[in-house]
Amino acid sequence: MAEEIIAPVYCTGVSAQVQKQRAKDLGLGRHENAIKYLGQDYDQLRAQCLQSGALFRDEAFPPITQSLGFKELGPNSSKTYGIKWKRPTELLSNPQFIVDGATRTDICQGALGDCWLLAAIASLTLNDTLLHRVVPHGQSFQNGYAGIFHFQLWQFGEWVDVVVDDLLPTKDGKLVFVHSAQGNEFWSALLEKAYAKVNGSYEALSGGSTSEGFEDFTGGVTEWYELRKAPSDLFQIILKALERGSLLGCSIDISSVLDMEAVTFKKLVKGHAYSLTGAKQVNYQGQMVSLVRMRNPWGEVEWTGAWSDGSMEWNNVDPYERDQLRVKMEDGEFWMSFRDFMREFTRLEICNLTPDALKSRSVRSWNTTLYEGTWRRGSTAGGCRNYPATFWVNPQFKIRLEEVDEENDDYGGRESGCSFVLALMQKHRRRERRFGRDMETIGFAVYEVPRELVGRPAVHLKRDFFLANSSRARSEQFINLREVSTRFRLPPGEYVVVPSTFEPNKEGDFVLRFFSEKKAGTQELDDQIQANLPDERVLSEGEIDDNFKTLFRQLAGEDLEISVKELQTILNRIISKRGCPRRLFPLLPCPVSSPPRTSPVPLRH
Repeated sequence: MAEEIIAPVYCTGVSAQVQKQRAKDLGLGRHENAIKYLGQDYDQLRAQCLQSGALFRDEAFPPITQSLGFKELGPNSSKTYGIKWKRPTELLSNPQFIVDGATRTDICQGALGDCWLLAAIASLTLNDTLLHRVVPHGQSFQNGYAGIFHFQLWQFGEWVDVVVDDLLPTKDGKLVFVHSAQGNEFWSALLEKAYAKVNGSYEALSGGSTSEGFEDFTGGVTEWYELRKAPSDLFQIILKALERGSLLGCSIDISSVLDMEAVTFKKLVKGHAYSLTGAKQVNYQGQMVSLVRMRNPWGEVEWTGAWSDGSMEWNNVDPYERDQLRVKMEDGEFWMSFRDFMREFTRLEICNLTPDALKSRSVRSWNTTLYEGTWRRGSTAGGCRNYPATFWVNPQFKIRLEEVDEENDDYGGRESGCSFVLALMQKHRRRERRFGRDMETIGFAVYEVPRELVGRPAVHLKRDFFLANSSRARSEQFINLREVSTRFRLPPGEYVVVPSTFEPNKEGDFVLRFFSEKKAGTQELDDQIQANLPDERVLSEGEIDDNFKTLFRQLAGEDLEISVKELQTILNRIISKRGCPRRLFPLLPCPVSSPPRTSPVPLRH
């Protein structure tokens, strides 16, 4: 029988993008059809392990120092000394994946500064449906155990299924990072490992905003409330958000690096992420008092002010209601009055799942659109409006607002308009940390389309337009968070959104999400990439030119894969043999970046 030969597939960038769009149109990347991260198929890998009798070891995220980190947790760091990777079955005789359902006390912070992530996980446990989208049913250390587990995460518009082995970092026989209060439950530690895998290492998770975890567990969009400028009905907004299963996080800003994780007089931690897990009004001495329930992922440092565990206020509450509300001492969860919450905390983050209109009296689904874009040095990385010479080269997206909000929406006294949320998210920045790159400072501006261009299908606005016209709306600030999101209300019409980094020539990929309460439309104002491709046919070995095969193998090496630069070399050689007088794809000059003009906020730990 002749040996089967599979010829390499040569695919252009346009073809690859069209094929990706085809797959999306067929549902790939939705939660029910998640993308297999790094091509790893959980069911196949587990079946192979069960058949061979060997426990799974993930070579894509191996149990080595590089998986721990690159600096503080890097190969030569004293903090990694003595760490050993062990399976739960090596630590305990009867480890459990989940015991009596996942609860908030399953998540206690270890030696990693990822309280923002753990606050998001704690909120996730309040909604079983959400939890088991991320933590699939049927996993255990007993039935069909093969040392392999999997989780589903939302990543920049797509759901991915992430496989991990159960080798976890330990020191002196105890988990180094996240762990359960009981000590024998491991779903949260394994979820943390899956999240570390997609971000490149455990250390890449240090510092961040709770909204990042919220969105990667739900695909929702987060709105931020500065509590010093909060709306008067914020407690009702919180109640409604909790009823809908929205995830809530909060924090206390720091004034300097010295404040990080400083503990206040009443035992609240500055620069630390808390999750808000409940809200209730109780009858206290004949008056209704609003309370909120908080959780500290550290698990042991709790508020000691009014309505804390054991405080005198509980003595004046109906005993039955008191027993229903009070939580155990020293578990990191506590009640406090809403008034104290507003005074002590700085910021509240609410992740809308559907998302729904927070300020509407009725719950409704939003219309959503997602676009992917790129900032490239010398091409589409124009920087913010402070750089008028290059601002116009940034990617541009047109939105069309058609229907105004209902009259009973909570915008009393304001002119009628169309409500929408814009959310700009930069991609894969945590992975880049090991190379010295971190979150860029990002934001966006919204401009009204000039009357003479309304209705035209695709018009990329030029420099002169931006010099003569101011924005109608913009993100509240340029900031070095993964995502910047803002709610707006504008009259019906056509608008252009210009997302950018603060400085020009800062490279990165991003997604722009548009959520509208009413009917609306969106369009990218660049040349659209499209092609009618025939079904691909696999070529036989004999149909490929011998000279081309030789050239390809010389450049590709043993793996038969080529980079963009190598493809450029191949095409240049082919064209030159056909008498083409000049090279293809000349390199563009790279202008020098201007000095920064902003002070990004520090990421929270």
